[in-house]
Amino acid sequence: MPSAPPDPSAACPCGRLSARRVPQAFGDCCGRYIDHFDTAAAPDAEHLMRSRYSAFVLQRRNYLQATWHASTRPATLDLEPDARWLGLEVRSHRALDAVHAEVEFVARYRVAGRAVRLHERSRFVREDGRWYYLEGDQF
Repeated sequence: MPSAPPDPSAACPCGRLSARRVPQAFGDCCGRYIDHFDTAAAPDAEHLMRSRYSAFVLQRRNYLQATWHASTRPATLDLEPDARWLGLEVRSHRALDAVHAEVEFVARYRVAGRAVRLHERSRFVREDGRWYYLEGDQF
């Protein structure tokens, strides 16, 4: 079940910092994409990846599936309801061309007291002006 929407002025779960090195507000960061997917497309693969991380934190299954490319999207998506997300580190973001990009990240969380570290290089594709998660390689 999705969690309640965070206060738009609360720090965004993705951890993005402003130019002044303060946490960006959810409403100004990932919230504008998650809450307004139909009208606000992420401008690049890194923004999409960050918003997908925030969607995992908030259990927003619909957003995760809507931003997953149709060619690799699972029919159902089971989320760990007891996961406690601890943070995201974006290691790199590189555009391969106008419609392909990669983002390398490390996401940390705990489940049933066990620490989990997800290190992935994700691939994204842009179609009809929108970025989609395609697939990733875990390290």
